[in-house]
Amino acid sequence: MTKVLIDLFVKDNKNVQDTAVRAAYGKLSGWVGIMCNVLLCVGKFLVGFISGSVSITADAANNLADASSSIISLLGFKLSEQGADEEHPYGHARYEYISGFIIAVLVLVIGFELLKGSIDKVLHPSEVEFSWITVGVLAASIIVKLWMMLFNTKIGKLIDSQALTATAADSRNDCISTFVVLIAALISHFASVELDGWMGILVAVFILYSGIGLVKEAMSPLLGKAPAPEMVEDIRRRIMSYDGVLGTHDLMVHDYGPGRVFASVHVEMAAEADVLESHDIIDNIEHDFLQSGLNLVIHFDPIVTSDSAVGDTRREIAEIVERIDERLSIHDLRMVPGPTHTNVIFDCVVPPKFGMDESELKAEIFRFVQLDHPDYICVITVEQSYAPIPKKPQSQT
Repeated sequence: MTKVLIDLFVKDNKNVQDTAVRAAYGKLSGWVGIMCNVLLCVGKFLVGFISGSVSITADAANNLADASSSIISLLGFKLSEQGADEEHPYGHARYEYISGFIIAVLVLVIGFELLKGSIDKVLHPSEVEFSWITVGVLAASIIVKLWMMLFNTKIGKLIDSQALTATAADSRNDCISTFVVLIAALISHFASVELDGWMGILVAVFILYSGIGLVKEAMSPLLGKAPAPEMVEDIRRRIMSYDGVLGTHDLMVHDYGPGRVFASVHVEMAAEADVLESHDIIDNIEHDFLQSGLNLVIHFDPIVTSDSAVGDTRREIAEIVERIDERLSIHDLRMVPGPTHTNVIFDCVVPPKFGMDESELKAEIFRFVQLDHPDYICVITVEQSYAPIPKKPQSQT
């Protein structure tokens, strides 16, 4: 069924990197969600009203909220199609992230409302009228929501969409909550034990727990999520594959939505090399990354390779900072000799939540350096690592 819908409504559906194809997938998911949830809402509301079940009526309201979520998702994908303009030069692709966040918040609202209604039902219990029509509607709902979960999970993975991942998780929650409501109805009928309110509380707690996780996941790209280690390693490996590149550091990746990723990085090359040749290599690197979908801007760092003292000192201090903490690294080292001392100027990159403050780290590095070079004065700039680049290639498995 999923494949049939994709083939019918998504043109060129294999080209998932194309923003128009992504939007078509998202809009298909939105329309399917609206139609399915409206039908389920009507069926459950009628059954809940006739039987007097608060949990079934709450489940109907849940489906109505899900239909609203599908509308939000649909609008998010529609708005994300807009290109860049004067006020938004990076485009509007983050609308997809925003829609995912709104859906996650709606999941929390549904959980709170269901919890409130279920507690009231526990405090003021009333008899629930049982019928096999109720069982049939709830069973059909479980089957439909299970299919919707699989449908949105598949599409979400195809286009790597946080919004559809949240929608799939919401459908999973609906499967579980409706199943619990069905079990409560059967137990209440055959064992004469009223569980409607208690089962509603159980479902509400689960939805709230799930909703908190969805909110965290949806907020992450909006707050500036760190790039995946695999992406960082791939960028490092590709840059280091070019002739003349000695090293790379200070990678920063900015995600403006699916298909709108920008990055900047420093690339070290020999200071003695012809500047036009080095610039040509950098142009080639930037062009090759742009062709693969990453808008990369490179800053050229000249490294003195003809002075052995600079190279030796660079290696020594790199080993010193790694002894302090293996996550530390240095770059842009240069030396300014004088009559009584030599200034050794470099940057030291620290990971997030590093245990030492700047003054302590500088003092510790300076102490180690002066053990072998008492005439060296370290002038250190401490930098935050935004996307740690591995010092050595990762092993291939």
